[in-house]
Amino acid sequence: MKLFADLLASGSVGKQTQTGPRIQQRRGIEIKSAREIEIMRKASGIVATVLREIDQMVAPGQTTADLDAYAEKRIREMGAQPSFKGYHGFPASICSSINNEVVHGIPGTKKVIRSGDLLKVDTGAYYEGYHGDSCISICVGDDAPELARTLSRVAQEALMLGIDQVKPKNTLLDIAGAIEDHVKANGFSVVEDYTGHGVGRNLHEEPSVFNFRTQALPNVTLREGMTLAIEPILNAGSKSCRTLKDGWTVVTQDGGLSAQWEHTIVVTSDGYEILTDRG
Repeated sequence: MKLFADLLASGSVGKQTQTGPRIQQRRGIEIKSAREIEIMRKASGIVATVLREIDQMVAPGQTTADLDAYAEKRIREMGAQPSFKGYHGFPASICSSINNEVVHGIPGTKKVIRSGDLLKVDTGAYYEGYHGDSCISICVGDDAPELARTLSRVAQEALMLGIDQVKPKNTLLDIAGAIEDHVKANGFSVVEDYTGHGVGRNLHEEPSVFNFRTQALPNVTLREGMTLAIEPILNAGSKSCRTLKDGWTVVTQDGGLSAQWEHTIVVTSDGYEILTDRG
């Protein structure tokens, strides 16, 4: 996800600041060819497989470091590299955020998963020059609080409602409005500090895909061949967040729960294809 405030301050949506072998020069919004989409389909399929397996294996008593090691092993076994590891210095292959942790949680051996936790697992795979990116929320165990289950469900519904707006000639505001309306109708708040993004040769590309109506960014018209990572992030309470001293982990300001779901999609001639569909 992109930091919304940075986009406004820079005056450049999707600006890349890191150099390295997996960061291509900024090129604006890219329309992907059939060949590129096929590669992204494979990269995204690797991400979907890893997240499906983590969803099935996660259990109380594991650590988030366990999940990170598993994800990196599986991504590499399938011929890809972890997109996140080393990206702007991030130290792991997944972001693992628990309960009031919103995004960018760093896996660790001391971060033990407990029954009832609301766990967000976000990961990406870099395959033959292209990225796939996706996130799921997991209610751990059978005794997860009803609020956690509802928040996760609404976040997933908001994602799918946003995706349903994807087709040529619709706009980013169509996506944003569908997400925002569903979230607010259910009494939750949209985190406005972070947005979705284009994805392809870079993990983060133009355009920014926001989850709420705004005039602060261009209202891009969707075109066939655009590839986007759509990712609503919801808080049970206030939308306000803060970053911890580790420089990565973002938590809710009021200590409330947060949920996130994300898919990488491609705009088709008559709608969309979910490239990270977990089947």
